[in-house]
Amino acid sequence: MFPRTTRAGLRARAALAAGTAALLATVALLSGCSSGKSSAAGGAGGASGPGTAAERNPNVDPGSSLGNAPAADFRLTNQFGQPMSLSQFRGKVVLLAFTDSRCTTVCPLTTESMLLAKELLGKAGRQVQLLGIDANPDARSVSDVMAYSRAHGMVNQWDFLTGSLPRLRSAWKGYHIAVQIQKGQIDHTPALYAIDAQGKLRKVYLTQMSYDSIGQSAQVLARELSSLLPSHPKLLSQRSMATITPRGPSSPVTLASAAGGPAVSLGPGKPRLVVFFATWVRETSDLAGELKSLNSYTSYAAARRLPAVTAVDETVTEPSARAVRSYLSSVGRLNYPVGLDSSGRVADGYHVQDQPWLALVNAAGKITWSHDGWVPLPALEKAAAVHP
Repeated sequence: MFPRTTRAGLRARAALAAGTAALLATVALLSGCSSGKSSAAGGAGGASGPGTAAERNPNVDPGSSLGNAPAADFRLTNQFGQPMSLSQFRGKVVLLAFTDSRCTTVCPLTTESMLLAKELLGKAGRQVQLLGIDANPDARSVSDVMAYSRAHGMVNQWDFLTGSLPRLRSAWKGYHIAVQIQKGQIDHTPALYAIDAQGKLRKVYLTQMSYDSIGQSAQVLARELSSLLPSHPKLLSQRSMATITPRGPSSPVTLASAAGGPAVSLGPGKPRLVVFFATWVRETSDLAGELKSLNSYTSYAAARRLPAVTAVDETVTEPSARAVRSYLSSVGRLNYPVGLDSSGRVADGYHVQDQPWLALVNAAGKITWSHDGWVPLPALEKAAAVHP
């Protein structure tokens, strides 16, 4: 398996401190102000304005100004094998992200927020170009960026660019992106740039690991895009930028069933093994096989009165709930309930840091064990017996 960004990738802000510091130092140098959170462009003024709420929300980065510095050009290849450069999009506003083509942590959140931001602009979104540059030095083929694009419903929504390692390194350097492999895992600076129609850098954003704030991040991005478009279009919808309260294991939660049956319940009252996943995990693992193997655990657990499985799909990062249901129908019968976390509040409440993510929860609603990635059945059975 190729190296991918997993829980270790979430240590990017520590492991890549030097690279991130260089990026933020550039922000300070170019903008002449602090590299901390700044007011989101296009937001209403005043103490109660959306920009202020975004600044107070620890799960949203409202962006830092880059003072109209020229954006570094590059020559790379998209998921269709077509050569592309940044300069060819002059006249359009660009959102540029650095994305690991095998990422299962923060990158899908960035991707989804980019797509939602463009959708919030309605027809004016046609004047916005979404770009990604591969940040995985060991998974940089055209097929790799196509696989990621397909898994996330982005094939015709953006251009995901890759190329030779020297060209990628040149692009990373041009945008102060630190990329490294640690113990087989990819760490990279989770930066997203807004570039105006004249090819000038306007703002940089660092994606936060928060599922329930994807929509809020999209709104921040959409406001910035609107401010850069000649027509300054109004957003199709607005939402509160206040911090969203997650729903952890001590709170009763009801989720729609992926199977279309009765609602799926979580919360205190009985012990559970909660398995978080997203269908795009099939890009990096045998998702169908892993889900079906949980049927064996279900039988084993029932015979020994161990915590039963409840699975939760992170629908907030999926192309649609319909796509999730379609995929699961192709997997076959699952002998445990699968709920749809369409808001991301449950994932954040259970402190999910990767996909898949496993958590054992006791009857009091306390997490007693958690694990990043799939676990062999014998080890899972042992964990369930040891962590009541």
